Amino acid sequence: MRTSPLNIPEFAVLGHPNEGKSSVVSTLAEDDQIRVSPVPGETTVSRTYTVEIDKKKIIRFVDTPGFQAPRQTLAWFRAQGDSEKILEHFIATFHDDPFFADECELMAPVARGAGIIYVVNGARPVRDDDIAEMEILRLTGRPRMAIINSKQMDKDYTREWKLEFRKYFNSIRVFNSNTADFKERIRMLESLKSIDQEWEDSLSKVILAFKGEWKKRNRLACAYITLALEKSLGFSVSERLSLTSDPVRARERLNLSFQKGVRGIEQEMFTQIKSLFKHNLYDYPLPDYSLLQHDLFAKQTWELLGLTQKQLAAAGAVLGGTMGLVMDTAAGGLTFGVFTAIGGLLGAGSAIWSGKKIAQKTGQTLQLGGDRLQVGPNENLQFLYVLMDRALIYYAHMMNRAHGRRDLTSLGSDPKAGNSKMGISAALSPGQRNICTRFFKSVSGKRIIKGKKAIPEFAVLVESLLEKIANQEI
Repeated sequence: MRTSPLNIPEFAVLGHPNEGKSSVVSTLAEDDQIRVSPVPGETTVSRTYTVEIDKKKIIRFVDTPGFQAPRQTLAWFRAQGDSEKILEHFIATFHDDPFFADECELMAPVARGAGIIYVVNGARPVRDDDIAEMEILRLTGRPRMAIINSKQMDKDYTREWKLEFRKYFNSIRVFNSNTADFKERIRMLESLKSIDQEWEDSLSKVILAFKGEWKKRNRLACAYITLALEKSLGFSVSERLSLTSDPVRARERLNLSFQKGVRGIEQEMFTQIKSLFKHNLYDYPLPDYSLLQHDLFAKQTWELLGLTQKQLAAAGAVLGGTMGLVMDTAAGGLTFGVFTAIGGLLGAGSAIWSGKKIAQKTGQTLQLGGDRLQVGPNENLQFLYVLMDRALIYYAHMMNRAHGRRDLTSLGSDPKAGNSKMGISAALSPGQRNICTRFFKSVSGKRIIKGKKAIPEFAVLVESLLEKIANQEI
């Protein structure tokens, strides 16, 4: 088996200009910093992208220039006969010839032993230049796979391409660089094993490393989500009231401060998940119809995510006699009344100032002394399910985002109208909701002594949901 100088598998991605080679490399290497342009001929120099897992280099992909003179190159190849060093001979002959500059550049990694991944655009028909390119690659004698990059499918010539590819290539795959996710990369590597038996062992190790990385990402995502939810459910803000303080305005300030604080916790979690899937350079826009387009504290969010009224009533029975107004708020359409459940007015000592007392304030100064006004922690159980749904939805977006995409439009679909729940939490079993309730009681201060098993138990549930999302079981 021939490998790169780093003794790892190496594949050169070849093809005609503007067929999506750079996009394919970007997705396979999980590198969104690779320049992808609709302008033909943007790539003029071969660039190598090495995939690392746990700081260990495991595989390399080379993004190459497109063929510029395939028919002239093929004529030269045919004139040489069956030379074993035909690539080396071609590069030595034409390395200073501007006419064959791109051909020399794209053949260099193949000459040093890289496998071939040939990319075409399945939305156009096969042309004479394509036949010439395929014949050149056949004459190299190198192991090779053909990819039909279905990036735009207004017209579909996949069947025509497959008929031609069977004459020239060891393996054929349809691969959409705009939608390919982590699992599709694994399937691609599995197919590459078949193009040369000598590569099976090396690529099997690469696949094993990728699968291990997948499990590691899920564990880390689970930890980020669990910690963020724990912090959000225990979050509160307070303000010391002076003799001249206006408690109503203070509460308004604290409500805004509370929202900002919880949004900050959520955004930090989103950033961590985004980084796990190596979406670093581009600010990935959420799909137009993503439920995350609505603010965390928007009415629409609470209508579409979380539990149904019936489910929440059952969960409230498990939680105990703490729901009361919370249940009325969650079921009543939210105008937005969630803050009736967020917190109260807490004194510095044991005094509790109710909203009613504040509302009865007259022109006389209210003697609050050293008391503090506090908003949070949120006592609404629905808050947990809304936060959890948003975290899982964001994970699904990042996991399914192909690194080769550069467009700003959505691949999402319009959710159904109405008030039906569209998150994941509404599909949880009663047993799973009981786990969530115990977690809520443990981290929101509803238990004097935190349950030792509640948080790990909830983390196991979250990890199982992430795995189901990854396997498209939800």
